[in-house]
Amino acid sequence: MKTLGLLLTRMIVARFIAILLGIVLFVLMLDALGNMDSILSYNDGDYMALLRYAALRFPQVTSTFWTLSLLLAVLLTLLELGWRNEMVAIWAAGISPMQIVMALMPLGLVLGAIQFIINDRAVPMTSSVLREWGVGDYSNKKLQVGENDPLWMRAGNDIMRAASANARATRLQGVTIFRRDAKGLLLEQIIARAAILKNGRWLLEDIYIYSRDNVRPARLKTMIYSGNLKFATAGARSGDPEEMSLADLSYFVANQGFGIRPAYVYRTWWHKRITLLLAAWLVIAVCIPLAARYRRGGAIGYMFGTGVAIGFAYFIFSGLSITIGEMGLVPPWMAAWIPLIALGLLTSALMLKAETVS
Repeated sequence: MKTLGLLLTRMIVARFIAILLGIVLFVLMLDALGNMDSILSYNDGDYMALLRYAALRFPQVTSTFWTLSLLLAVLLTLLELGWRNEMVAIWAAGISPMQIVMALMPLGLVLGAIQFIINDRAVPMTSSVLREWGVGDYSNKKLQVGENDPLWMRAGNDIMRAASANARATRLQGVTIFRRDAKGLLLEQIIARAAILKNGRWLLEDIYIYSRDNVRPARLKTMIYSGNLKFATAGARSGDPEEMSLADLSYFVANQGFGIRPAYVYRTWWHKRITLLLAAWLVIAVCIPLAARYRRGGAIGYMFGTGVAIGFAYFIFSGLSITIGEMGLVPPWMAAWIPLIALGLLTSALMLKAETVS
């Protein structure tokens, strides 16, 4: 069984790498050519910038097509074995689909861990550079990283936004403080021209205070704000959860999203990130019982088609579920885990049927 597991692992990995690199390089080439003018303009006509752009986009594109490439690699491996009637020999030897799934579990978990690392480390690192470039999909996300970054902070129920800050974030410009009650409802809005950190407290200058009670706005020259403000981390100021690390997501969840987005959006993506550790193995597992059902001849074509259909249905369902979770219509854990649970239940049903037939 160990020898068979190593053989299948080697076949799947070889096809997985070939498919993934083929798709990723093709997509990167189209992306770089489509945004060539913007890339060259930002880099003063240096054509090597096209390669740098492709390298920066590589982690994100790789992660996008990771699971799909794995699905195709497993199906092609089973298709090849079925075409040569080697799967029939495997079943005839008394090896069950469950044994093969368990033999491929290390491969699935390793691939899931690699995808998790890509999403949690490489994507946030490269996304910050791409936002600075402002090319392609990042044209609307461009941030001038430095002293003019927008800052989001939180103190208890209060949210503060500053249009700009100095390098040490001790002097803020264009400050707005949203004071909220325990339920998150707005109590009053404080707008100040500047805020200076002195002795752990913020000195606000040129202030207007607007109350939700529709009373006349108050006008003050100075005011002390004593809230213990926590900053949104510099690498995640855009508030795009899909480009954050797990630590950034946890930080935003703990601080109610700093007013950029609701906290449940970041909770949803936190759970989604964790599901990557199991997704690859379940994608492998759902294909194996199909090979037990479609054993001979032209039936292997149905096996491939069924596997592709199941895979695409899972990807679509997963995307819709995350969108619903971002809208707050279902709990974050449910939005992230239900697609994976559904895939697991389908795999179990197919496995039980295959074991019964065998």
